[in-house]
Amino acid sequence: MSTLLVSQSNYADHATPQGHPERADRLLAVEEALARPRFDKLIRREAPSGDLMLTELVHDARYMARLRDARPAEGIGQLDPDTFVSATSLAAISTGLGGALAALEAVLLGEVDNAFCAIRPPGHHAEIATPMGFCLINTVAIAAREAQRKYGAERIAIIDFDVHHGNGTQDIFKSDLSVFYASSHQMPLFPGTGAASETGVGNIVNAPLDPHTDGAAMREAYLTRIIPALNDFSPDLILLSAGFDADGRDPLAQLNWNSADYGWLTGKLMDVADRRCGNRIVSLLEGGYDLKGLAGGVSHHAAMLMDGAIGRLDE
Repeated sequence: MSTLLVSQSNYADHATPQGHPERADRLLAVEEALARPRFDKLIRREAPSGDLMLTELVHDARYMARLRDARPAEGIGQLDPDTFVSATSLAAISTGLGGALAALEAVLLGEVDNAFCAIRPPGHHAEIATPMGFCLINTVAIAAREAQRKYGAERIAIIDFDVHHGNGTQDIFKSDLSVFYASSHQMPLFPGTGAASETGVGNIVNAPLDPHTDGAAMREAYLTRIIPALNDFSPDLILLSAGFDADGRDPLAQLNWNSADYGWLTGKLMDVADRRCGNRIVSLLEGGYDLKGLAGGVSHHAAMLMDGAIGRLDE
């Protein structure tokens, strides 16, 4: 299995206030975790800048103008109580998007089997007209549309295992039968969406998880609900909104997954990709706010993408 790691050299260009959970140190923790000898086989690339005009594939025509208007000349501006835009944030979201699109190209042209994009800020809360929940643009949604527009992929599956429901991604695709969206997430929790009854036009599967449950509840949700529906959809490509904030140490939620749970889940999704879409998976980092939990989850996720097995992670 060949795996591409796309890194974002300007991840710190998106500045948030001191003490904010979505901070540049998150990417530093990921980089340090994936610098170990265990990951020497990763194919590594820097994220290029992406064309922010592509936001119009999923956001309304005034969306980027509103972000530009909110951007301060210096320092940090505030979009809502949780979401900030700094003077150089647009440079960071450009490389975040460019990294996702570079990974998409490498996978869909057969250069690699799968890819993981270590990028920030996250994106899955950004709705058609509204940035929110730490998210400025919905990168995974843009990647889905670009896979269809540029590469002719007809059926795109987005699997979101962030602890928070991806209300933005659901908002964008809820009426589109060509895109399957499935999410496991704690409920109740921000943003308050993601009830099992929210099914779109039959293309949405939500698997809410009770607070304080662990990997066993997650396994049941995927084995009984999400994976059967994903198999039935038979995607041409699987995109992952890879959040690592269901870890039991994370400060923003109350699920009790451990790092190995992310390896198990990655393996199960790879099984579907092997059967349905030639192993094609592109994974984009979303949340994860405890640095040890984030590093551990990413390590198990990347190791499984590389080898189909965890192997030794203590090197």
